[in-house]
Amino acid sequence: MAGDLDYRLFVGLIFFGFAVAELLTGQLLHRDKTTLKDVIIELGSGFGLPMLVVPAVLTASGALTEWLMPQSEGALGHWPAWAMFIALLFADDLTQYWWHRLSHASPTLYRLHRAHHSAEYLSVRCVYRNNIIYYALMPGIWLSGVLLHLGFGPVYAVYFVAKMFVITGAHSSVPWDEPLARSPKTRWLFVLLAHVISTPRTHAAHHGKYASDGVTHYHGNYGNFLFVWDVLLGTAKFSSARPKEYGLENVQPQGWFRELIWPFGRGR
Repeated sequence: MAGDLDYRLFVGLIFFGFAVAELLTGQLLHRDKTTLKDVIIELGSGFGLPMLVVPAVLTASGALTEWLMPQSEGALGHWPAWAMFIALLFADDLTQYWWHRLSHASPTLYRLHRAHHSAEYLSVRCVYRNNIIYYALMPGIWLSGVLLHLGFGPVYAVYFVAKMFVITGAHSSVPWDEPLARSPKTRWLFVLLAHVISTPRTHAAHHGKYASDGVTHYHGNYGNFLFVWDVLLGTAKFSSARPKEYGLENVQPQGWFRELIWPFGRGR
């Protein structure tokens, strides 16, 4: 439990740091675009998903693994750390890429994910903004629970902190990658990072509202931790700009209850 507390504390500090940066630059509150619906969704998902849904799935998947394979706890604990880290990249991050991609391809699954895109702004506030069922069914979380049960605990803590640092930074309205892109001395580093991990510029394109703006790419740039999945699987788009507007295009509006808790019914 102490290890769990430690890495969750680090994740909290990461979120807090990016939130303070947004607040100091006037890019956190978005008062002109934030509705009561946004507040309810972000409070509900921001606390409910990381504190209740995800821990419950990790616990349930570990218990299910032990039931199916008795005395399997820690069975893979002898693996080297690098092998565990790579296994987590495939079991958690690659499957999340596909879950994300399928959620945009399927009208049914998109109902679980539309809350993440219904905000008319991009901010750290959107990191956990999703329907609770979207995370409850996410294959990567279930597989992570299996690997945790099998002995990946210490490496998972490092992996999860690194992943959340990248994801939180990619959603930030303070584009940390822009200084790297503008400087001739660091342009090579920007290009390298943009091909490997999610960055504010590539992820902003995924959240854009209008496909016709030449920047928005909501049917691509699905990567969460690693952007290299998009590069390898043909869904990457690079742009030198960020969208001017964010949100949903040609999608029927829905209330907070549909977007956060129970997405089923008519309309996408």
